[in-house]
Amino acid sequence: MPLALPTTYTYSVPQQFQSKLRPGCRVEVVLGKNKRYAGIVKSTTTNAPAYTTKDILNILDDEPMLYPEQLKLWNWISQYYMCSEGEVMAAALPAHFKLSSETILLFNEEFGEDFTDLDNDEYLIAEALLIKKQLNLTEVQQLLDITHVYPVIKRLIDKQVCIVWEALSERYKSKMENFVLLNPQYDTDEAMGELLNNWSKAPKQMELLLAYLHLIKTTGEVTQPELLKKSGASAAQLKGLTEKNILIIEKRSVDRIKALPKTFEINFELSPAQHIALQQVQRCFKEKQVCLLHGVTSSGKTQLYIKLIEEYYKHGKQVLYLLPEIALTAQIIRRLQLHFGGNIAIYHSKFNNNERVELWNKIKTGEIRIVLGARSALFLPFKDLGLIVVDEEHDSSFKQQDPAPRYHARDAAIFYASLFNANVLLGSATPSLESYFNAQKNKYGLVELNERFGGIHLPSIEIVDTRKVAQKGKVMISPQLKEAIEKTVEHGRQVILFQNRRGYSPYLICGTCGYLPQCKNCDVTLTLHKYSNKLHCHYCGTTYPKLVDCPACGTVNWLEKNFGTEKIEEMIEDEFPKLRVARMDVDSIRGKNAHDNLIKLFEQHKLDLLVGTQMVVKGLDFEKVSLVGILDADGLLSFADFRVNERGFQLMEQVSGRAGRKDEQGKVIIQAANITHPVLQFVQQHDYKKMYDFEIENRKQFFYPPFSRIIHISLKHKNKETVDEAATKLGNALHRDLNNFVVGPAAPVVNRIRNQYIMELLIKLPLDSKKIKDYKNIIRNHFNLLLTEQKFKSLIMVADVDAV
Repeated sequence: MPLALPTTYTYSVPQQFQSKLRPGCRVEVVLGKNKRYAGIVKSTTTNAPAYTTKDILNILDDEPMLYPEQLKLWNWISQYYMCSEGEVMAAALPAHFKLSSETILLFNEEFGEDFTDLDNDEYLIAEALLIKKQLNLTEVQQLLDITHVYPVIKRLIDKQVCIVWEALSERYKSKMENFVLLNPQYDTDEAMGELLNNWSKAPKQMELLLAYLHLIKTTGEVTQPELLKKSGASAAQLKGLTEKNILIIEKRSVDRIKALPKTFEINFELSPAQHIALQQVQRCFKEKQVCLLHGVTSSGKTQLYIKLIEEYYKHGKQVLYLLPEIALTAQIIRRLQLHFGGNIAIYHSKFNNNERVELWNKIKTGEIRIVLGARSALFLPFKDLGLIVVDEEHDSSFKQQDPAPRYHARDAAIFYASLFNANVLLGSATPSLESYFNAQKNKYGLVELNERFGGIHLPSIEIVDTRKVAQKGKVMISPQLKEAIEKTVEHGRQVILFQNRRGYSPYLICGTCGYLPQCKNCDVTLTLHKYSNKLHCHYCGTTYPKLVDCPACGTVNWLEKNFGTEKIEEMIEDEFPKLRVARMDVDSIRGKNAHDNLIKLFEQHKLDLLVGTQMVVKGLDFEKVSLVGILDADGLLSFADFRVNERGFQLMEQVSGRAGRKDEQGKVIIQAANITHPVLQFVQQHDYKKMYDFEIENRKQFFYPPFSRIIHISLKHKNKETVDEAATKLGNALHRDLNNFVVGPAAPVVNRIRNQYIMELLIKLPLDSKKIKDYKNIIRNHFNLLLTEQKFKSLIMVADVDAV
């Protein structure tokens, strides 16, 4: 069931259902006293459990909703990532498939109409029930204008005004559309000619009929809204033609997502380097299930993917193309639709629940064979999967953070593909250390693509020492970068400036007493946002009015420290008033198509300069960008995290890769105070392998992945003493059972979020899958033991396996 239950439950199957029931079907069952759910049958058995079983009430599907491979994937994710199968089900299924009963109140006719003994709230509901005879919970909430309605309902039940009934209803509804058809008796030219020649009255109806005849010839079928729009007629005039039996209205079920024509046009040739790489990938797949394609930025990896997808498609196989964040990759979507048309489906969070159900069904039947999606597309019901492409495989967005299941789509994709004997292609210009390590160890195949498409050189990189810039406060735009921006724009080219902090000023400080405005719910400083003129908490989202005087000393001596994308945008507009500037971050990109619209403006050279956060890094391809500025490299390399060097290199190399993708070599200016940092030297030389060798030694020395598997445990509670005591108890127990594999407990840098205090433990386990399984069971048991104590009942414990 789609709940975080500790185990799966066994129900008995009544005789009438036994021939129809199969694993993967949804069934209606009762959980607890009378709550009904749509559960998924995992397996059937003839062995009864030790407890008394309840009967299945109904089978909701004629055919299984899931294939056996999906059930195996769910089971693997729940085991590996230490969560329940119910949590995997909740993440995997479209909302309309996850049915739970809705409480319906029925009026008790025997009570009569005397409501004098009822209070105001009870009277309101009783009156409504008398009129409507039944109400659902939502309607009761709307009537009372409160969310907590259970006490009122309980009093009404106790007084026998109403009774409660639990109903389980299918929420997906087909979209119906009115289609207009011509009466068959007018199908011939003679009959139609006679009709039109003898037309005497109603000229508007004549216009409507002519508009219909034109549309049917050009489009093949005509919908009512389309016809009324084309003819400018009213529904009454159309009704006149249907009453005369000239036109017929027919209701039909239609797709919510407008499909493109099913064209198939691969109209490009690979370069010699790409062609060699493609042959190497194909050879790899004959020997190994997984291949890593390490191709420098702008080497044309997407074209390689398109050729591979074409090959698998022609062999009748399904293909899944995974991207880290679908919203940030509108360009790739457009490119793939250009080649595959309506043969490719896009699956992401922007679709509503009905649209998701329709896509699910089309993929399940094999009607759609190519799917482009974010990590959740992994859960779609593939029938005959042949290839999974994981683009930008290093990206941390492939790892689900909250809620459970906290799975990594790349690793889950490799397991899922193994169930179909399918291939997986991992692609990146800056692979994750784990993937490159597996390729070096010969577990994965490795193909390198070291030259940019069209023979363009990788951008030249200049590092500017901000300590040598004579400027008060932190340097935003150095003189070198300012000069480079001027020259670039003069030559009709474009600029991208990258700063990984949004907002105006990441923190304010009182210049007199050093007071820092902090969030009431989290232990973090607040960020000033100029567009709202408020202080924002980036952890819980709370906003506060901008402070005028200091609450600690009463002065108005505020200093703005550091800078975010808003401040940079403002400074650029001041320094370069003629430049067309835009900002791309979470605050500026609002609405379904805002991101795509901004990219199109930049593509069409209607903007000269783009300021942005990580959003400007991911998968964007702009022909005219010659200059990239990384404004604060120190900020990227100063996190307390063992992956900081790897992440810093990946971000800087990826954003550098946006420069000089066509026509000429690009330039990158990196501003840093610590210019001797080894990662900056690797970025300057575009040398991934040197970075890998440097990092892998450190990882080996300190027993971090890929030499170990890590499980990050966090404990949260609104009471600090409770969480400290629980962490100490759990830490002692784990130290005792897992020896030297446990680090902590300790408080994280931000140790309170949303009024919950946090403590953490890190467990580093050796690479032995059998032992890891045993260790996970030990951790689970200690979790359960801790929760048996009354004072820890409301403690939140989360185990994040392979945390990123």
